[in-house]
Amino acid sequence: MARVTTTASSTPCCKNTPDALPAHGQQRRALALAVLATGAGMASASAAWAQSGESAANASAPSAVQLQREGGSLLLTASLPWSLPELVLDALLKGIPVHFVAEVNMVRERWYWSDQELLSAQRYMRLSYQPLTRRWRLYTGSQPFEGQGFGAALSSSFESLQEALQAMQRIVRWHIGPAAELPSQGEAVLQLRFRIDISQFPRPLQIGALGRSGWNLLVTHTERVDLGVLQ
Repeated sequence: MARVTTTASSTPCCKNTPDALPAHGQQRRALALAVLATGAGMASASAAWAQSGESAANASAPSAVQLQREGGSLLLTASLPWSLPELVLDALLKGIPVHFVAEVNMVRERWYWSDQELLSAQRYMRLSYQPLTRRWRLYTGSQPFEGQGFGAALSSSFESLQEALQAMQRIVRWHIGPAAELPSQGEAVLQLRFRIDISQFPRPLQIGALGRSGWNLLVTHTERVDLGVLQ
């Protein structure tokens, strides 16, 4: 689970009193103090948002996955706790949308050959912050978001980051494929992943994010499934 870390630094201040400085020196000192105060305020606000995001993630239930067959569909319900990395939070607060993707695969292991893929599905999410309304917008769809078009994506609006994260961490009755694609007997391996889709970032941000741990978010869950129970 990614963790939010904050660092602080300090520099020695000048020992001269304001009265001992010339007029232009006093002006520069006042300007420097104003800049420091502004920076401290922004840092405090960012830390508060980060703490809110981490609290939302930690409040989620432990990882749990349920599969059920309904009609001809196979449905998945899952709860995946995770914390929002600090760099990702900073990007959101600056108005940069962040894309996430949930991926599920069901495979049948074969000792004599590569594993056989039985089912595969993806769910794409786009989270953004709207400074004017101070609300969070979440788009969810089965296809990647190209440009500004959202097609048939489901749109939701939230008053707080905590509410938006909880909606993303909880997957309910996700149709992952036709149940007829599964064998009636045997065992399969369910693989579930949730990650940030860095490929959807603006190009300069992609280059800066690659290889940096502050952008890493990857949740994985693997379990064996008795196919006979799903019939």
